[in-house]
Amino acid sequence: MLGLPLLAVVLSLLPHTGRAKTVHGSFDSALAWHSRGQHIFTFLFHVPLNQTEYNYTLPQILSPVAWYAIYVDRYTCLMSYEDPRTDEITFQVTLLNPDAAGNPFDHFGADESGLHEFFFLLVLVYFVAACIYIQALWQTIKKGGPMHTVLKVLSNALLLQVVSALANYLHFSWYAKDGKGAPFIGSVAELCDIASEVQMLYLLLSLCMGWTLSRMKKSQGRPLQWDSTPTSTGIAVVAVIAQVILLVWEQFEDTNHHSYHAHESLAGILLIAMKICLAVSLAFGLYQIITVERSTMKRKFYITFAKGCFLWFLCHPCFVAISYLFKDYQREKVITVGVILSQSFSMIILYRLFLSHSLYWEVSSLSSVTLPLTVSSGHKSRYYS
Repeated sequence: MLGLPLLAVVLSLLPHTGRAKTVHGSFDSALAWHSRGQHIFTFLFHVPLNQTEYNYTLPQILSPVAWYAIYVDRYTCLMSYEDPRTDEITFQVTLLNPDAAGNPFDHFGADESGLHEFFFLLVLVYFVAACIYIQALWQTIKKGGPMHTVLKVLSNALLLQVVSALANYLHFSWYAKDGKGAPFIGSVAELCDIASEVQMLYLLLSLCMGWTLSRMKKSQGRPLQWDSTPTSTGIAVVAVIAQVILLVWEQFEDTNHHSYHAHESLAGILLIAMKICLAVSLAFGLYQIITVERSTMKRKFYITFAKGCFLWFLCHPCFVAISYLFKDYQREKVITVGVILSQSFSMIILYRLFLSHSLYWEVSSLSSVTLPLTVSSGHKSRYYS
Protein backbone atom coordinates (compact mmCIF):
# COMPACT_ATOMS: atom_id res chain seq x y z
CA MET A 1 0.00 0.00 0.00
CA LEU A 2 1.16 3.53 -0.64
CA GLY A 3 2.08 5.61 2.39
CA LEU A 4 0.54 8.70 0.88
CA PRO A 5 -3.23 8.94 1.50
CA LEU A 6 -5.13 8.63 -1.70
CA LEU A 7 -8.56 9.64 -2.88
CA ALA A 8 -9.45 6.95 -5.39
CA VAL A 9 -12.35 7.69 -7.65
CA VAL A 10 -13.46 4.38 -9.07
CA LEU A 11 -15.49 4.18 -12.24
CA SER A 12 -18.31 1.67 -12.19
CA LEU A 13 -18.31 -0.17 -15.50
CA LEU A 14 -22.09 -0.46 -15.71
CA PRO A 15 -23.11 -0.38 -18.45
CA HIS A 16 -19.94 -1.80 -20.02
CA THR A 17 -18.56 0.11 -22.96
CA GLY A 18 -15.91 -0.57 -25.58
CA ARG A 19 -13.51 1.72 -23.76
CA ALA A 20 -12.77 -0.75 -20.96
CA LYS A 21 -9.17 -1.96 -20.89
CA THR A 22 -8.05 -5.56 -21.51
CA VAL A 23 -5.77 -7.34 -19.02
CA HIS A 24 -3.90 -10.67 -19.13
CA GLY A 25 -2.49 -12.79 -16.34
CA SER A 26 -2.90 -16.00 -14.34
CA PHE A 27 -4.63 -16.97 -11.13
CA ASP A 28 -2.34 -18.01 -8.24
CA SER A 29 -3.93 -19.66 -5.18
CA ALA A 30 -0.89 -19.10 -2.96
CA LEU A 31 -0.70 -15.43 -3.86
CA ALA A 32 -4.45 -15.08 -3.31
CA TRP A 33 -4.10 -16.63 0.18
CA HIS A 34 -1.20 -14.44 1.25
CA SER A 35 -2.77 -11.30 -0.19
CA ARG A 36 -6.28 -12.10 1.09
CA GLY A 37 -7.51 -12.21 -2.49
CA GLN A 38 -5.62 -11.86 -5.73
CA HIS A 39 -5.73 -8.47 -7.41
CA ILE A 40 -6.82 -8.87 -11.02
CA PHE A 41 -6.94 -5.31 -12.27
CA THR A 42 -7.80 -1.83 -11.11
CA PHE A 43 -9.49 0.74 -13.24
CA LEU A 44 -8.98 3.96 -11.32
CA PHE A 45 -6.98 7.11 -11.01
CA HIS A 46 -5.50 8.65 -7.88
CA VAL A 47 -5.72 12.15 -6.54
CA PRO A 48 -2.96 12.83 -3.96
CA LEU A 49 -4.28 14.71 -0.93
CA ASN A 50 -1.08 16.67 -0.34
CA GLN A 51 -2.55 19.32 -2.61
CA THR A 52 -5.00 21.81 -1.18
CA GLU A 53 -7.00 21.95 -4.41
CA TYR A 54 -7.20 19.59 -7.33
CA ASN A 55 -9.34 19.69 -10.46
CA TYR A 56 -9.82 16.73 -12.76
CA THR A 57 -11.83 16.59 -15.97
CA LEU A 58 -13.27 13.19 -16.81
CA PRO A 59 -13.34 11.95 -20.38
CA GLN A 60 -16.61 12.41 -22.23
CA ILE A 61 -18.98 9.48 -21.62
CA LEU A 62 -21.88 8.76 -23.97
CA SER A 63 -24.33 7.55 -21.30
CA PRO A 64 -24.51 8.26 -17.53
CA VAL A 65 -22.55 5.89 -15.29
CA ALA A 66 -22.04 5.66 -11.54
CA TRP A 67 -18.91 7.04 -9.87
CA TYR A 68 -17.72 6.27 -6.35
CA ALA A 69 -15.28 8.27 -4.23
CA ILE A 70 -13.18 5.97 -2.00
CA TYR A 71 -10.53 6.99 0.54
CA VAL A 72 -7.67 4.52 1.13
CA ASP A 73 -4.30 4.70 2.86
CA ARG A 74 -1.73 2.24 4.22
CA TYR A 75 -3.89 1.52 7.28
CA THR A 76 -7.03 0.61 5.37
CA CYS A 77 -6.47 -3.11 4.69
CA LEU A 78 -4.65 -4.14 7.86
CA MET A 79 -5.95 -7.31 9.56
CA SER A 80 -5.83 -5.66 12.99
CA TYR A 81 -6.57 -2.04 13.75
CA GLU A 82 -3.56 0.23 14.07
CA ASP A 83 -3.86 3.81 15.26
CA PRO A 84 -2.67 5.99 12.35
CA ARG A 85 -1.77 8.81 14.79
CA THR A 86 -2.79 11.38 12.21
CA ASP A 87 -5.45 14.03 12.26
CA GLU A 88 -8.65 13.65 10.29
CA ILE A 89 -8.50 15.11 6.81
CA THR A 90 -11.39 17.38 5.95
CA PHE A 91 -12.38 17.58 2.32
CA GLN A 92 -14.93 19.04 -0.04
CA VAL A 93 -15.72 17.40 -3.36
CA THR A 94 -17.66 19.32 -5.99
CA LEU A 95 -19.02 17.28 -8.88
CA LEU A 96 -20.09 19.17 -11.99
CA ASN A 97 -21.63 18.07 -15.27
CA PRO A 98 -21.22 20.02 -18.50
CA ASP A 99 -23.99 22.50 -19.20
CA ALA A 100 -25.59 23.19 -22.58
CA ALA A 101 -22.47 25.09 -23.67
CA GLY A 102 -20.17 22.25 -22.59
CA ASN A 103 -18.79 24.11 -19.57
CA PRO A 104 -18.57 22.31 -16.19
CA PHE A 105 -21.13 24.42 -14.35
CA ASP A 106 -24.11 22.05 -13.94
CA HIS A 107 -24.55 20.73 -10.38
CA PHE A 108 -27.36 18.34 -11.32
CA GLY A 109 -26.57 14.67 -11.67
CA ALA A 110 -28.25 12.43 -14.22
CA ASP A 111 -30.81 11.41 -11.58
CA GLU A 112 -31.85 15.05 -11.02
CA SER A 113 -31.54 16.65 -14.43
CA GLY A 114 -34.81 18.05 -15.72
CA LEU A 115 -36.57 18.29 -12.35
CA HIS A 116 -35.77 22.00 -12.01
CA GLU A 117 -37.43 22.74 -15.36
CA PHE A 118 -40.36 20.44 -14.53
CA PHE A 119 -41.19 22.23 -11.28
CA PHE A 120 -40.84 25.59 -13.01
CA LEU A 121 -43.41 24.57 -15.63
CA LEU A 122 -45.64 23.09 -12.93
CA VAL A 123 -45.60 26.31 -10.89
CA LEU A 124 -46.29 28.28 -14.07
CA VAL A 125 -49.31 26.09 -14.90
CA TYR A 126 -50.63 26.45 -11.35
CA PHE A 127 -50.25 30.23 -11.57
CA VAL A 128 -52.08 30.47 -14.90
CA ALA A 129 -54.86 28.16 -13.68
CA ALA A 130 -55.23 30.22 -10.50
CA CYS A 131 -55.57 33.44 -12.50
CA ILE A 132 -58.34 31.87 -14.58
CA TYR A 133 -60.34 29.88 -12.03
CA ILE A 134 -59.60 31.26 -8.56
CA GLN A 135 -62.37 33.89 -8.57
CA ALA A 136 -65.12 31.51 -9.70
CA LEU A 137 -63.97 28.83 -7.26
CA TRP A 138 -63.83 31.29 -4.38
CA GLN A 139 -67.36 32.52 -5.12
CA THR A 140 -68.63 28.94 -5.21
CA ILE A 141 -67.05 28.11 -1.87
CA LYS A 142 -68.11 31.43 -0.33
CA LYS A 143 -71.83 31.03 -1.09
CA GLY A 144 -71.92 27.60 0.56
CA GLY A 145 -74.05 24.74 -0.60
CA PRO A 146 -74.12 20.97 -0.21
CA MET A 147 -70.60 20.49 -1.56
CA HIS A 148 -69.11 23.42 0.38
CA THR A 149 -66.94 21.47 2.83
CA VAL A 150 -65.84 18.92 0.24
CA LEU A 151 -64.59 21.69 -2.03
CA LYS A 152 -62.82 23.35 0.90
CA VAL A 153 -60.94 20.17 1.79
CA LEU A 154 -60.14 19.50 -1.86
CA SER A 155 -58.91 23.08 -2.29
CA ASN A 156 -56.74 22.80 0.83
CA ALA A 157 -55.12 19.65 -0.56
CA LEU A 158 -54.51 21.39 -3.89
CA LEU A 159 -53.05 24.44 -2.14
CA LEU A 160 -50.61 22.18 -0.28
CA GLN A 161 -49.53 20.66 -3.59
CA VAL A 162 -48.97 24.13 -5.03
CA VAL A 163 -46.83 25.10 -2.02
CA SER A 164 -44.88 21.85 -2.40
CA ALA A 165 -44.21 22.52 -6.10
CA LEU A 166 -43.08 26.07 -5.34
CA ALA A 167 -40.81 24.87 -2.51
CA ASN A 168 -39.27 22.22 -4.76
CA TYR A 169 -38.65 24.83 -7.45
CA LEU A 170 -36.92 27.15 -4.96
CA HIS A 171 -34.84 24.27 -3.59
CA PHE A 172 -33.65 23.25 -7.06
CA SER A 173 -33.02 26.88 -8.00
CA TRP A 174 -30.57 27.24 -5.11
CA TYR A 175 -29.17 23.78 -5.83
CA ALA A 176 -28.35 24.87 -9.39
CA LYS A 177 -26.16 27.65 -7.97
CA ASP A 178 -24.22 25.97 -5.16
CA GLY A 179 -24.92 22.23 -5.41
CA LYS A 180 -26.41 22.23 -1.89
CA GLY A 181 -29.85 23.75 -2.28
CA ALA A 182 -32.04 24.69 0.67
CA PRO A 183 -32.60 21.60 2.86
CA PHE A 184 -35.23 23.39 4.96
CA ILE A 185 -37.22 24.35 1.85
CA GLY A 186 -36.93 20.76 0.63
CA SER A 187 -38.30 19.54 3.96
CA VAL A 188 -41.22 21.98 3.66
CA ALA A 189 -42.05 20.49 0.25
CA GLU A 190 -42.05 16.99 1.71
CA LEU A 191 -44.27 18.02 4.63
CA CYS A 192 -46.75 19.68 2.27
CA ASP A 193 -46.91 16.52 0.16
CA ILE A 194 -47.55 14.43 3.27
CA ALA A 195 -50.31 16.80 4.44
CA SER A 196 -51.92 16.78 0.99
CA GLU A 197 -51.84 12.97 0.86
CA VAL A 198 -53.43 12.79 4.31
CA GLN A 199 -56.23 15.24 3.47
CA MET A 200 -57.10 13.45 0.23
CA LEU A 201 -57.05 10.04 1.90
CA TYR A 202 -59.38 11.23 4.66
CA LEU A 203 -61.73 12.92 2.19
CA LEU A 204 -61.99 10.06 -0.32
CA LEU A 205 -62.11 7.26 2.22
CA SER A 206 -64.65 9.03 4.44
CA LEU A 207 -66.97 9.76 1.51
CA CYS A 208 -66.77 6.24 0.10
CA MET A 209 -67.17 4.49 3.46
CA GLY A 210 -70.01 6.80 4.43
CA TRP A 211 -71.87 6.09 1.21
CA THR A 212 -71.28 2.35 1.60
CA LEU A 213 -72.53 2.22 5.19
CA SER A 214 -75.53 4.38 4.38
CA ARG A 215 -76.37 2.19 1.41
CA MET A 216 -76.28 -0.92 3.54
CA LYS A 217 -78.91 0.33 5.99
CA LYS A 218 -80.94 2.94 4.12
CA SER A 219 -84.61 2.28 3.51
CA GLN A 220 -86.22 2.23 0.09
CA GLY A 221 -87.09 5.66 -1.22
CA ARG A 222 -84.79 7.41 1.23
CA PRO A 223 -82.15 9.58 -0.43
CA LEU A 224 -78.59 8.31 -0.19
CA GLN A 225 -76.79 10.10 2.63
CA TRP A 226 -73.37 9.93 4.14
CA ASP A 227 -73.96 8.53 7.60
CA SER A 228 -71.18 9.72 9.89
CA THR A 229 -71.00 6.65 12.09
CA PRO A 230 -68.15 5.73 14.44
CA THR A 231 -67.31 2.91 12.02
CA SER A 232 -66.77 5.11 8.96
CA THR A 233 -64.95 7.79 10.93
CA GLY A 234 -62.80 5.21 12.74
CA ILE A 235 -61.75 3.49 9.51
CA ALA A 236 -60.74 6.82 7.98
CA VAL A 237 -58.79 7.88 11.09
CA VAL A 238 -56.92 4.55 11.34
CA ALA A 239 -55.97 4.68 7.64
CA VAL A 240 -54.77 8.27 7.99
CA ILE A 241 -52.63 7.49 11.05
CA ALA A 242 -51.09 4.45 9.33
CA GLN A 243 -50.25 6.48 6.22
CA VAL A 244 -48.70 9.31 8.26
CA ILE A 245 -46.49 6.84 10.13
CA LEU A 246 -45.32 5.17 6.90
CA LEU A 247 -44.71 8.49 5.11
CA VAL A 248 -42.65 9.92 7.99
CA TRP A 249 -40.77 6.62 8.40
CA GLU A 250 -39.89 6.64 4.69
CA GLN A 251 -38.66 10.25 4.84
CA PHE A 252 -36.29 9.36 7.70
CA GLU A 253 -34.95 6.33 5.81
CA ASP A 254 -34.16 8.39 2.70
CA THR A 255 -32.72 11.80 3.59
CA ASN A 256 -32.62 13.02 -0.02
CA HIS A 257 -35.14 15.79 -0.60
CA HIS A 258 -37.52 13.97 -2.91
CA SER A 259 -41.21 13.71 -2.13
CA TYR A 260 -41.51 10.45 -4.05
CA HIS A 261 -38.90 7.76 -3.64
CA ALA A 262 -38.10 4.52 -5.44
CA HIS A 263 -39.60 2.60 -2.49
CA GLU A 264 -36.78 0.14 -1.97
CA SER A 265 -37.12 0.36 1.83
CA LEU A 266 -39.55 -1.54 4.07
CA ALA A 267 -41.56 1.62 4.77
CA GLY A 268 -41.89 2.32 1.05
CA ILE A 269 -43.03 -1.22 0.30
CA LEU A 270 -45.63 -1.09 3.10
CA LEU A 271 -46.85 2.29 1.81
CA ILE A 272 -47.32 0.87 -1.68
CA ALA A 273 -49.15 -2.17 -0.27
CA MET A 274 -51.41 0.09 1.80
CA LYS A 275 -52.40 2.19 -1.23
CA ILE A 276 -53.20 -0.93 -3.23
CA CYS A 277 -55.34 -2.29 -0.37
CA LEU A 278 -57.17 1.03 -0.06
CA ALA A 279 -57.87 1.07 -3.80
CA VAL A 280 -59.20 -2.50 -3.64
CA SER A 281 -61.44 -1.73 -0.65
CA LEU A 282 -62.80 1.41 -2.33
CA ALA A 283 -63.41 -0.55 -5.53
CA PHE A 284 -65.35 -3.18 -3.59
CA GLY A 285 -67.49 -0.58 -1.82
CA LEU A 286 -68.21 1.45 -4.94
CA TYR A 287 -68.95 -1.69 -6.96
CA GLN A 288 -71.63 -2.68 -4.45
CA ILE A 289 -73.24 0.73 -4.79
CA ILE A 290 -73.02 0.93 -8.59
CA THR A 291 -74.43 -2.55 -9.24
CA VAL A 292 -77.65 -1.89 -7.30
CA GLU A 293 -78.09 1.74 -8.32
CA ARG A 294 -80.91 2.24 -10.81
CA SER A 295 -80.44 5.94 -11.52
CA THR A 296 -78.22 6.56 -14.55
CA MET A 297 -77.09 9.92 -13.18
CA LYS A 298 -76.10 8.42 -9.85
CA ARG A 299 -74.20 5.57 -11.50
CA LYS A 300 -72.36 8.07 -13.67
CA PHE A 301 -71.48 10.07 -10.56
CA TYR A 302 -70.10 7.02 -8.74
CA ILE A 303 -68.15 5.83 -11.78
CA THR A 304 -66.51 9.24 -12.20
CA PHE A 305 -65.77 9.38 -8.48
CA ALA A 306 -64.21 5.91 -8.70
CA LYS A 307 -61.95 7.05 -11.57
CA GLY A 308 -60.67 9.95 -9.49
CA CYS A 309 -60.07 7.70 -6.47
CA PHE A 310 -58.26 4.98 -8.39
CA LEU A 311 -56.08 7.48 -10.22
CA TRP A 312 -55.09 9.07 -6.89
CA PHE A 313 -54.34 5.83 -5.04
CA LEU A 314 -52.91 3.65 -7.82
CA CYS A 315 -50.74 6.17 -9.68
CA HIS A 316 -47.96 5.80 -7.12
CA PRO A 317 -47.77 1.96 -7.14
CA CYS A 318 -48.11 1.89 -10.95
CA PHE A 319 -45.29 4.35 -11.57
CA VAL A 320 -43.06 2.55 -9.06
CA ALA A 321 -43.60 -0.63 -11.10
CA ILE A 322 -43.10 1.20 -14.41
CA SER A 323 -39.88 2.80 -13.12
CA TYR A 324 -38.17 -0.60 -13.06
CA LEU A 325 -38.27 -0.55 -16.86
CA PHE A 326 -35.85 2.39 -16.72
CA LYS A 327 -32.28 2.68 -15.51
CA ASP A 328 -31.51 3.31 -11.84
CA TYR A 329 -30.78 7.00 -12.22
CA GLN A 330 -34.08 7.57 -14.07
CA ARG A 331 -36.43 5.88 -11.62
CA GLU A 332 -37.08 8.66 -9.12
CA LYS A 333 -37.63 11.16 -11.93
CA VAL A 334 -40.19 8.87 -13.56
CA ILE A 335 -42.00 8.38 -10.24
CA THR A 336 -41.93 12.06 -9.28
CA VAL A 337 -43.17 13.43 -12.60
CA GLY A 338 -45.71 10.65 -13.15
CA VAL A 339 -47.27 10.81 -9.68
CA ILE A 340 -47.53 14.61 -9.60
CA LEU A 341 -49.21 14.77 -13.01
CA SER A 342 -51.55 11.87 -12.21
CA GLN A 343 -52.63 13.37 -8.89
CA SER A 344 -53.25 16.70 -10.62
CA PHE A 345 -55.52 14.98 -13.16
CA SER A 346 -57.29 13.20 -10.30
CA MET A 347 -58.02 16.53 -8.62
CA ILE A 348 -59.35 17.95 -11.91
CA ILE A 349 -61.74 14.99 -12.20
CA LEU A 350 -62.98 15.44 -8.62
CA TYR A 351 -63.32 19.22 -9.00
CA ARG A 352 -65.44 18.83 -12.13
CA LEU A 353 -67.55 16.22 -10.36
CA PHE A 354 -68.21 18.13 -7.14
CA LEU A 355 -68.80 21.40 -8.96
CA SER A 356 -71.77 19.76 -10.66
CA HIS A 357 -74.01 21.15 -7.93
CA SER A 358 -77.33 19.61 -8.72
CA LEU A 359 -75.83 16.19 -9.53
CA TYR A 360 -73.86 16.05 -6.31
CA TRP A 361 -76.91 17.11 -4.29
CA GLU A 362 -78.99 14.47 -6.05
CA VAL A 363 -76.52 11.74 -5.17
CA SER A 364 -75.63 12.58 -1.57
CA SER A 365 -77.22 15.00 0.87
CA LEU A 366 -74.58 16.00 3.39
CA SER A 367 -76.98 18.10 5.47
CA SER A 368 -77.09 15.54 8.29
CA VAL A 369 -73.34 15.18 8.58
CA THR A 370 -71.58 16.53 11.64
CA LEU A 371 -68.19 14.85 11.31
CA PRO A 372 -65.82 14.79 9.57
CA LEU A 373 -67.28 16.99 6.79
CA THR A 374 -69.91 19.33 8.25
CA VAL A 375 -72.64 21.00 6.22
CA SER A 376 -75.16 23.27 7.90
CA SER A 377 -78.74 21.98 8.04
CA GLY A 378 -79.81 25.32 6.61
CA HIS A 379 -78.74 24.04 3.19
CA LYS A 380 -80.99 21.02 3.39
CA SER A 381 -83.63 22.21 0.93
CA ARG A 382 -81.53 24.57 -1.16
CA TYR A 383 -80.39 23.85 -4.69
CA TYR A 384 -77.62 25.52 -6.66
CA SER A 385 -77.07 25.67 -10.36
